[in-house]
Amino acid sequence: MNNTIDKTIEYIREKQTGEVTGHDWFHTKRVYEMALDLAEDQACDLLVVSLASLLHDIEDWKFNGGDETAGPKAAKAFMDSLGVDQDISDHVVQIIYDLSYKGTEKKASMKTIEGMIVQDADRLDALGAIGIARTFAFGATYGNEIFNPEIEPRIVIDASAYKDKSVKSTTVNHFYEKLFNLVSLMNTEKAKVIAKKRHDYMLDFIGVLLRESRASDSIHMALLDKFL
Repeated sequence: MNNTIDKTIEYIREKQTGEVTGHDWFHTKRVYEMALDLAEDQACDLLVVSLASLLHDIEDWKFNGGDETAGPKAAKAFMDSLGVDQDISDHVVQIIYDLSYKGTEKKASMKTIEGMIVQDADRLDALGAIGIARTFAFGATYGNEIFNPEIEPRIVIDASAYKDKSVKSTTVNHFYEKLFNLVSLMNTEKAKVIAKKRHDYMLDFIGVLLRESRASDSIHMALLDKFL
C-alpha cells in the first residue's frame, strides 16, 4: 500500500504543482489529509480512500470540455500502470465519476462509505477561508467579474446550466450557486460539524463584501437569509 500511495503522491504532485485555479497539488494534499482524518472513525478501505482522494482531480471535467469521463479514464490508466487490484481500481474510478457537484438539481449520491469520505473531504476544501481563496482564484481564470449587483445568482441550476460557460456570472454568484449549498450535502457526522463552521464564515464574509460594495439592498443580501 505505502509504495502505491508514494508513487501516486509523486505523480500527482508533479502534475499539479503550479496550477493556478485552486485545483493545485496543495488542494489535493489537503483533501487527502482530510479524507484520512474523516476515515479515522469509519470502517473503510484506506487504500481506496487514499487513491480516490489523491486522484480525484487528475483530469477535472471543467478543464476538459465538460467531459465527465476524462478524470475516471486518466485515473484508471494510472492505476493500471501501478498494477492496482481491479476491484480497488473500479471502486476508485466510480468515486471519481460520482464526486463532483453538478448543480442544485443533481445530488451526487455516493454508494460507499469510502466515496462519502472523499466527497466530504473535497467539499470541505471548497468551504471556509481556503474555499473563499480558491473561489476567487478560479473565478479570475474564468474571466468572471468579482461582483456585479445587476447579475442575479441562479438559485436553482440543473446540470447542463451549471456546466454552461456561456452564461455570464460572477465569483460572488458562485457562492449562491454552489458553495452555500454544500453544508447540507455532507455525508459524515465529522464533516457536518466542520462544514457548518466554514459555512458560517463564508456567510459572514459575503455579507461584509456586499456592505463594502454598497450593495446591502441588493437581491444578493436578501438571499443570504436562505442559507443561514
